Amino acid sequence: MDNSEKRKKISVVTPCFNEEANIVDVHQAIKEIRDLHPQYDWEHLFIDNASIDRTVTLLKEIAAQDKDVKVIVNIKNFGIIRSPYHGYLSAEGDAVIVYMCDLQDPPELISDFVKKWEEGHKLVVGVKNSSEENPFMFLVRKIFYAIMDRISETDHIKNFTGFGLYDKSLMDILRTLREPYPYFRGLVVEYGENRIEIPYTQRTRKKGKTKNNFYTLYDSAMGGFVANSKVPLRLANFLGFGVAFASLLIAFGYLIYKLVYWDSFQLGAAPLVIGMFFLGAVQLIFIGIIGEYVGAILTEIKNRPLVIEKERINFD
Repeated sequence: MDNSEKRKKISVVTPCFNEEANIVDVHQAIKEIRDLHPQYDWEHLFIDNASIDRTVTLLKEIAAQDKDVKVIVNIKNFGIIRSPYHGYLSAEGDAVIVYMCDLQDPPELISDFVKKWEEGHKLVVGVKNSSEENPFMFLVRKIFYAIMDRISETDHIKNFTGFGLYDKSLMDILRTLREPYPYFRGLVVEYGENRIEIPYTQRTRKKGKTKNNFYTLYDSAMGGFVANSKVPLRLANFLGFGVAFASLLIAFGYLIYKLVYWDSFQLGAAPLVIGMFFLGAVQLIFIGIIGEYVGAILTEIKNRPLVIEKERINFD
């Protein structure tokens, strides 16, 4: 059979961790989409981040009945950044679709992704213009996306969570990169081409609880800042000069005032204490910013694998 006659293969990758309440529903939702497009070969790849509930057991039961389902189980939890990325790179399709296990993104949108891909778009991304989630969290995320768009050295998509379709040409490029702690949303925009955005409304989580917390969200956000912008470092530098200059002006003003009113002017301890704590806080913030970049350098130097797999199921 000529290469031009080969059936195209589409991979759906679903990262999961302690999602026993959603695994069956996610598989069924994606299977319905697969059945709508029988002209393609499909694989649904779940990468499990060492779940401690019945997630792995359910995945094995599903994989035993559906040979198009593949499963990777990690030996430990490698976090919400490294484990999903390893799953994306492990997919074998001509197109890779990222679909999370919380069912908040509408699976029916995958058909639109595939249609746009067939029209020639290499990067088809879902953009959540509205959301049924907590309004405060949606606002916080919008602010983060807006800041990233302003300070990023490369293009950045507002309200883009990773839900989308990525052509094999892009995935092949990502496989050549050595990214031990990748910021996926930045990489796909930096190296992707011929992009189209499809708006949608994100739903609320119906079952289970989110595995994200303040630390994981902060870690992801800072990873994006460090990977895509030097602005925090430059800002720290500019603020340092600004604070130093302001301190010099204040000190000079106090000196002049003391010389003019030598007998009556009393400085007191309050300005000294306030100034000391203020400058200490500024220094700690700057050290923290520098520490984020040093930590990123350390991660690059270690060059450790994204994950260590415990087992694979239904891989040839």
